[in-house]
Amino acid sequence: MDTEAQHTERDLTPDADRRTEARPRFALSWRTAGLIGLVCTLCLLLVSHFVIRPFQIPSGSMEPTLRVGDRVLVNQLAYRFGAQPARGDVIVFDGTGSFVRNVPEEGPIAGLLHGAAAALGLAEPADTHFVKRVVGVGGDRVTCCDKEGRIEVNGVPVEEGYLYPGDAPSQVRFDIVVPQGTLWVMGDHRSNSRDSRDHLGAPGGGMVPVDMVIGRADWIGWPAGRWATVEPTGAFSAVPAVPTPGGGHG
Repeated sequence: MDTEAQHTERDLTPDADRRTEARPRFALSWRTAGLIGLVCTLCLLLVSHFVIRPFQIPSGSMEPTLRVGDRVLVNQLAYRFGAQPARGDVIVFDGTGSFVRNVPEEGPIAGLLHGAAAALGLAEPADTHFVKRVVGVGGDRVTCCDKEGRIEVNGVPVEEGYLYPGDAPSQVRFDIVVPQGTLWVMGDHRSNSRDSRDHLGAPGGGMVPVDMVIGRADWIGWPAGRWATVEPTGAFSAVPAVPTPGGGHG
């Protein structure tokens, strides 16, 4: 009798074969993985709708501050609790009724899919969404230009260090008073920006209603080499408070 073979067989526990074939304890089925992915996507959509919204920069109108393809994170809580857009803020807004008179039609399914992709920063924003810098707030008198070619706000010339190198503050002359509840906005790349200046003769005179502002662009989140905050500017620090109603003219 081969006792060595018997000892070898006794060393095997009764459930050895079952343990060898058992599935990993933490393995996920495709259904569970899909459910987790769906929940994560819904959470991202909720956050992007109410708190932080990714926004893909579609043009060079805000260079050098923002470049084509940058994904900025828009702080949608910046103006939710009584705060108002300030001069120098870089904002994202819905231009329906101000910059865009005729809203392009889009099928419901295509619109839903594009909106979801844009909300996640995976697609360019809607044709009605824009990113610009606030130059004048309600009550401000904004003029172009003084003897040195600078824009003036409430009679004070503004040194706009954020402009695209070589750009003049504006080739279009204007003298306007910003109505209360609206904003005068311009791109940093003035020679490559369609902004409030281009809508002077349109209804609303190029002004953007404050309630159409989606939020403030506070961070550059992508590409990785561009990670940074969108730095506030001190260009308007010397501009006096908004004149009292009736005090401005233009």
